[in-house]
Amino acid sequence: MFLFERNTTTVTVFIFLGFSDYPQIQIVLFVVFLGIYLMTLAWNLGLITLIQMDSHLHTPMYFFLSNLSLVDICYSSSTTPKMLADTVADQKTISFLGCAVQYFVFCGMGLTECFLLAAMAYDRYAAVCNPLLYTAIMSHTLCIKMVGGAFMGGFFSSLIETYSVYSHQFCGPNIINHFFCDLPPVLALSCSDTFTSQIVTFLVGVIVGVMSVLVVLSSYIYIVAAVLKISSTKGRSKAFSTCASHLTAVTLFYGSGLFMYMRPRSSHALSRDKMVSVFYAVVIPMVNPIIYSLRNKEIKSAMMKVIERESLVFSY
Repeated sequence: MFLFERNTTTVTVFIFLGFSDYPQIQIVLFVVFLGIYLMTLAWNLGLITLIQMDSHLHTPMYFFLSNLSLVDICYSSSTTPKMLADTVADQKTISFLGCAVQYFVFCGMGLTECFLLAAMAYDRYAAVCNPLLYTAIMSHTLCIKMVGGAFMGGFFSSLIETYSVYSHQFCGPNIINHFFCDLPPVLALSCSDTFTSQIVTFLVGVIVGVMSVLVVLSSYIYIVAAVLKISSTKGRSKAFSTCASHLTAVTLFYGSGLFMYMRPRSSHALSRDKMVSVFYAVVIPMVNPIIYSLRNKEIKSAMMKVIERESLVFSY
């Protein structure tokens, strides 16, 4: 998948510092992160299963939502299991190739989520602004193409970023002040000029991140304009409620991502960035399905049907 010049790369193994600054609470951190990860798997797998089981949820919005849950599972799984193992391990090591693969998957899933959130914003625009033509606009074929394009665009962009970072010379030291192979702490270890990688990262961030944000903002400008034209308060409230969950998820994901990766390298404080990374790499994948479920009457209704169905089975 990746080509590396072995004669220019002397580091073959990286060592994570992780959260070794807090040795007295390692077990507590392990329990907390394990609980978050298990909740992430349970909520996202539960949401995917629920959408598949209930025919009323076989709509474009929930098709995108189930794919978002799949991305969140893979996104979290690219870093959290290794972090959990390292929390209780004496040697927190990862091979050079393993580090590159971890970043490729993590970055690919993150960029795919950017595209998916933009696609979901367009879906909400079509539903609110063109309700009569919604089913014609958001055809099943278009939805599949949009999801496929999101994965292809995300992983192609990740491949470019990963190669630009891991083709550098790494002559030592090999200690990563982080709990996974994130961009800033890995680049900080390179003994060659990383200016090109910083430019590539910036361009990928602009093309994927900023352009996705513009799609979201443009969609919501039209949505707000359309909602304000609705005369009834109930209708206005219903239209806004269908977008509130998505807007919350967008704000959390893009906000933390842009803060982390679109700053100058000189402004990065690696210890502080570790804390920010916990939020966007570990917490957000758990929070997303909760955000989409709490205020969604259709999901609550589908969940109640499943509970009632299971209770009837057990009663017999």
